[in-house]
Amino acid sequence: MSLITKSILSKYESDNPATKANLYRFLETGVLAGTGKLVILPVDQGFEHGPERSFASNLESYDPHYHFQLAIDAKLNGYAAPLGMIETGADTFAGQIPIILKMNSNNSMMSKGNDTNQAITATIKDAIRLGCNAIGFTIYPSSNQSLDMYEEVRELIAEAKSYGLVSVVWSYPRGGDLPKEHETSLDVVSYAAHIACLLGAHIIKVKPPKATLFEKNATKLLDGQDFSSLSSRIALVKRSCFNGRRIVIFSGGEAKAEDSIYSEIQEIAKGGGNGSIIGRNTFQRPKKDALAMLAKICDIYKKS
Repeated sequence: MSLITKSILSKYESDNPATKANLYRFLETGVLAGTGKLVILPVDQGFEHGPERSFASNLESYDPHYHFQLAIDAKLNGYAAPLGMIETGADTFAGQIPIILKMNSNNSMMSKGNDTNQAITATIKDAIRLGCNAIGFTIYPSSNQSLDMYEEVRELIAEAKSYGLVSVVWSYPRGGDLPKEHETSLDVVSYAAHIACLLGAHIIKVKPPKATLFEKNATKLLDGQDFSSLSSRIALVKRSCFNGRRIVIFSGGEAKAEDSIYSEIQEIAKGGGNGSIIGRNTFQRPKKDALAMLAKICDIYKKS
């Protein structure tokens, strides 16, 4: 075990040995083993956006085995997907890479409103049955349904911890009275990350924050500080997560140019972020290009 991994594990003081063993697996797997950095492949976009929008640009990616193998070949720290996708490869790829069972989802056919929510689509027993190392759950702070989501995730995290599983929370402010343009404002992302920590998440996933601020009180408190660089904003989000005592990884977002991706990764690393969970920007490309991109992303984190 690297000293970095040992230090990170020491910050999870209430967890049992089984949970720490699973967290260890994420931290000590792949090309980034022992660095304290994580790059994870998430493939829940089919649920969220539909198969054509997700996979038509790379026909191989319609096959769930493709994504397992991509994560393994790229020597990533983990792979995240909904129940059905993991079931298709659970035996073929058993034990080859840490797996996160994404336990809730919604879909783009639903009407948009201020009551944004997700349905629970799997159980903790599914995660155990399939040999998963972690569960994943999305919450929407600001949604009118957010309080119900907090109660759901609290119960799932408690059950997951009792079985020794790691909990990963996607915390995306969305809905309610929050304007769409402020979903990634710095103070909003920081608040959302902190909420995920308070709910007991081991790993927190948020979007890279913009330099804008939403709440007047936050504007007063942060006034005079320079948040023009993404790295400075990443550092603030990390600070909001128990002063760096929790692992924070950042979404890759919608498809964008390679140079933009690498610049963003460099800023995340510079700001002390623990890594990236990046899906569409990789699996929508031909596999050769995806592997090259993931290798470069991992290299940036490895050198940080």
